[in-house]
Amino acid sequence: MTLDKPFNMKQVMNQKVKVCNFGSINIDHVYSVEHFVRPGETLNSISYSVFAGGKGFNQSIALAHAGVHVFHAGKIGAKDTWLIERLKKIGVDTTFIESSDSTTGHAVIQVTPSGDNAIFLFGGANKEIDHNLARERLSHFSRGDYLLVQNEISAISDIISIAHSRKMTIVFNPAPMNEDVFSYPLDAVDIFIVNEVEGAQLTKKTFPDDIIASMKESYPHAAIVLTLGENGVMYADDKQTLHVPAYDVTPVDTTAAGDTFIGFFVGALIHGATPHNALAIGCKASALCITKKGAADSIPNMNETETVKLETRAQNHDRM
Repeated sequence: MTLDKPFNMKQVMNQKVKVCNFGSINIDHVYSVEHFVRPGETLNSISYSVFAGGKGFNQSIALAHAGVHVFHAGKIGAKDTWLIERLKKIGVDTTFIESSDSTTGHAVIQVTPSGDNAIFLFGGANKEIDHNLARERLSHFSRGDYLLVQNEISAISDIISIAHSRKMTIVFNPAPMNEDVFSYPLDAVDIFIVNEVEGAQLTKKTFPDDIIASMKESYPHAAIVLTLGENGVMYADDKQTLHVPAYDVTPVDTTAAGDTFIGFFVGALIHGATPHNALAIGCKASALCITKKGAADSIPNMNETETVKLETRAQNHDRM
């Protein structure tokens, strides 16, 4: 890894800090295709697979693999308890997952031979979360604990506001990005994690440096993490601005790359890593993830992330 100094997550696990990942749980229907389907086109799929997924689910898996004490909060259809068992097997605490009479959220994912993906979602039970459920679940957390939240569930404003009132550290990944995000109490967020598309939509800027500068101006008390795919990741807080390169791998499926990065980045911070080291750890885990098919099934464990040797990519400074 590209680290400031030797850092071994297994030796510094901080089990005092709890993470509440209030997030989506989906069933992913993955179709391998020659290209993304175009309007009016009927396209034969090369293959079809079903995986557990959802940004929340994937990020809980990644946090657990990173050695974090993570509680997943959310809702699923009553018939899909296998998803809960999957989280338990990895080490995620599922106490705060509630069953619903409605359908579990699901995603339809197209994956091309180059590993790119296109996704559409049906929210299902993920959209049944309300203020009362948020208040009850977050009552079990306090100062020093982390909230991780994405944008695939309902009641995001309530969740962020309640966590802020409980003095939790709030990490927000506004994915998928939509107009609702601008109505959330974003001033309460401590760490934003966005990709280039989300950053551009938030700021109306195009270039990474401009996105970072605009977000820092709007949210001066927050740390900003901007993922750049094969160009690595940028980071800015009130003390420093960093760029860490990506690792050089051949992608097979990029579906859970961002979720993997988030889980390992946040996990490394909780374990005491510097932001630079946490970025490098997140990048390496993400690189390992995209060498396998699937979403949650492709997320590496801590041993892989610590021991597999990878080379970093040459940096494209024209993108900065």
